[in-house]
Amino acid sequence: MSTQDNTSFTHTTVLLHETVEAVLASPDGLYVDGTFGRGGHSRLLLQKLGRGGRLIAIDRDPEAIAAATTGETRVTDPRFSICHAPFASMQEELARLGVSQVDGVMLDLGVSSPQIDNPVRGFSFRFSGPLDMRMDTTRGESAADFLARADERQIAEVIRNYGEERFAAQIAKALVARRESGSPVRSTDELSKVVAGAVKTREPGQDPATRTFQALRIHVNAELEELEQGLKSALALLAPGGRLAVISFHSLEDRIVKNFITAHSKEVYDRRAPFAAPKPLALKALARIKPSETEVRANPRSRSAILRVAERTDAPLAQDGVAR
Repeated sequence: MSTQDNTSFTHTTVLLHETVEAVLASPDGLYVDGTFGRGGHSRLLLQKLGRGGRLIAIDRDPEAIAAATTGETRVTDPRFSICHAPFASMQEELARLGVSQVDGVMLDLGVSSPQIDNPVRGFSFRFSGPLDMRMDTTRGESAADFLARADERQIAEVIRNYGEERFAAQIAKALVARRESGSPVRSTDELSKVVAGAVKTREPGQDPATRTFQALRIHVNAELEELEQGLKSALALLAPGGRLAVISFHSLEDRIVKNFITAHSKEVYDRRAPFAAPKPLALKALARIKPSETEVRANPRSRSAILRVAERTDAPLAQDGVAR
């Protein structure tokens, strides 16, 4: 299957200025953009960096890497470099570059507009295309492949846990029945039709396939597991005073980010030792930011975005990532 030119799809960066301003601890610092996408945050950060600044971007989507390194969209700034990898492995990727500490990490979670709007990628029920959904098309199992092999219980668990879909069991049953009839789901259209037939109660203003598509995408890309590991890696890399800025788009992501920041920034006293000093905290929570009404009107896809910002303290970390 041939892919379309990645420059054909536009992307409006969400919370652009807010994220860059939040993460920029020092103009001559070293920063990581763990989700380059089409480079909105990276390009603005480069504009604000001093001559001594440096930015390392990471993305697991080959099309994002191509956008950063080829054609009219390539980034030619010598202070910039990019790695083809999931952001969960940022610690290992930076170690290969001789980097052990950074001054800031940005993460813009979820799927980008170019991924959604390209029918070949299979992320959206709005377009007819193969049911792929992999962010890294060079490896892993597609959504169609998962649905072709998983049993009814596995499919229902994925749709229920990652899509918070009330009709997960009915959708899974319908998908397996279609597969057993000799016509496994292989396209976005086919999946949408099966889900529409299984979902009995419709949410106003929402396509019945929305939650199922979200669930399969999260599962295929192991997004929540990557987020948990990526946050640990970011914390381990941040120098004292360094900033962590994370944009999430749905409750499952935001809950992980919120709980991670809270766990490392909120003092917890041991009731069994009321006079003991509290454990040192690795992070200081700084902000929770939502898009302005103006941004939401201009870019409706930003409506659900939440930016959370935290700052690294000088508390040393143990090997398990917990402040000592």
